[in-house]
Amino acid sequence: MVSNKAVLTNKSGLHARPASLLVELANKFKSEIFIKKDNMTINAKSIMGVMTLGAAHGTEIIIEVDGSDEEEALKAIIQLIDSNFNEE
Repeated sequence: MVSNKAVLTNKSGLHARPASLLVELANKFKSEIFIKKDNMTINAKSIMGVMTLGAAHGTEIIIEVDGSDEEEALKAIIQLIDSNFNEE
C-alpha cells in the first residue's frame, strides 16, 4: 500500500467535472484506491463517494492505493490533482 497527501488547489475542489475526471482515472487501474478526508474514507472509483466528500478548494486529502499497479495509480492521481484538473 502506498499513500500521499494532496491539497486541492483548483477553484471548485472535488465537484462535478474534477470529481468525474478523478473517478475516470481511478477506474483505469486495477488497484483499490481510497480517498480520506477528515474521518471519511471513500472509494475513489465511485462518483457518489467522491461527491459525498464535499472536498472544496484548499482541502487536504490523503490518497491510499493498494494493488498491483499502486505506484503508477498514485502517481497519476497526484499529477491530476497537481494539474488543478486541467482547469487553469
